[in-house]
Amino acid sequence: MHHHEEPSKSWLATYYPLLLIFTFLIVISFAGAETWHDWMLNFMAGFFIAFSFFKLLDINGFSDAYALYDLLAKRWQTYGYIYPFLELALGLGFLFRFHVNFLLIVSIVLMGFSSLGVIQALREDKEIRCACLGAVLNLPMSTITLIEDLGMVVMSVIMLIAS
Repeated sequence: MHHHEEPSKSWLATYYPLLLIFTFLIVISFAGAETWHDWMLNFMAGFFIAFSFFKLLDINGFSDAYALYDLLAKRWQTYGYIYPFLELALGLGFLFRFHVNFLLIVSIVLMGFSSLGVIQALREDKEIRCACLGAVLNLPMSTITLIEDLGMVVMSVIMLIAS
């Protein structure tokens, strides 16, 4: 029996699920948005809800994958089980405009801290799976992961300054 290596997929094929989700989120975020602030809150709500959904499909797999690079999940495995619920709570909070400024601060802390583990993993050049879409979709850790985390931080900062 011969072992065949999978041919490497193109960038587009690799990140297609993520690009599809982002395209949907961008379009859906226009629903009911009268200002760019509304649009950004809708986008963040959709982002956190969608990403928590994929993590919750296989929370054990997510927790294991997340512990490979997240600074807190490495030391405290339970955090990998809590994190998807934090994202879900943020998403629902943004969706229903519940204490938005508080949620923006929480987003900055959560995503800023999360990006530290991503930066470390990228600097070590390890080939690890990104847990951003849970264990269901196999995406490699890359600068895309960092852009997601820091994108949420930047959007949160912009909205805090503008509010």
